[in-house]
Amino acid sequence: MRVTIADVARAAGVSKTTVSRVINTKGEVDGSTAARVREVIASLGYVPSSGAVGLARGNSRTIGMLVPSLTWPWMGEVLQGVVDTVEAAGYGLLLFTINRGEESVLRFTSQVSARAFDGLLVVEPENTLDKITELHRKGLPVVLIDDRGHHPEFPSVVTTNREGGASAARHLQAAGRSKPLVITGPSHFGCTRERLGGFRDVLPQALVAQGDFTEEAGRRAIEQLVADGVEFDAVFAHNDVSASGALRALRAAGRSVPDDVAVVGFDDIPMARHTEPPLTTVRQPTREMGETAARILLGHLGGTPAPDDPVVLPTELVVRSSAP
Repeated sequence: MRVTIADVARAAGVSKTTVSRVINTKGEVDGSTAARVREVIASLGYVPSSGAVGLARGNSRTIGMLVPSLTWPWMGEVLQGVVDTVEAAGYGLLLFTINRGEESVLRFTSQVSARAFDGLLVVEPENTLDKITELHRKGLPVVLIDDRGHHPEFPSVVTTNREGGASAARHLQAAGRSKPLVITGPSHFGCTRERLGGFRDVLPQALVAQGDFTEEAGRRAIEQLVADGVEFDAVFAHNDVSASGALRALRAAGRSVPDDVAVVGFDDIPMARHTEPPLTTVRQPTREMGETAARILLGHLGGTPAPDDPVVLPTELVVRSSAP
């Protein structure tokens, strides 16, 4: 059975409070008593809970992370970057999702009240930025990953969405494509506006189909244009999932990729290498975004001032067979 602090107190002939003070080096215990407690701890093999030690010292050595859902295609890469960085620093990670609406929000805020973690990383769930800002103003250190153009008053890590869109357009333009279609993400997302703006800086004549980052939206956009007889020779989808839907619809319509239509996505999730044909895409450095955000938060907890301006990580065009 696991040795408890009560076992140590009983064996040493002291109170549990005295044992706790020795463990947390509070200094209110005389030397001989502290030595006796340490000897008992060693002889019994007692291992104090790192969480309990942290709370006694005013911190939990745990980072909280709030995300909309674990089903987002690039969330795994962001999480891996966070986990690698947090664990290397000797911290734990407490993960929250907002899958159950208000119930999830209440559970999350109760953990904030209980000081279950020292700082918070956020991939912003819908309609939570005001609440997160309020928590930050009350003293909770927060770093946002992918600010969606909201530019919050606390640190954030972003990527070059506008330049990413422009790089896709330049690549298609260099390949001689003059009738591009853009399948967007949700219009209220800042990244959607930036990716579309960057693309139109280079190819202002682009057609635009409203999408929502789903495979179905990519497929529907192609089916509608084919049914309407609209000519297009390239597709830029605002994420790889929508691009995969476009590839499927083009194949069903008898259009050859890339001979008839070149296709470019955005994100470079693992699936992009395995579509048919493999997808040319704009790589978003999602793992690096997680790593960078975690480093900023850990640095802040250690006394290093967080940057005032967003930390911007560059995108990169990855050329594959769908748009060589």
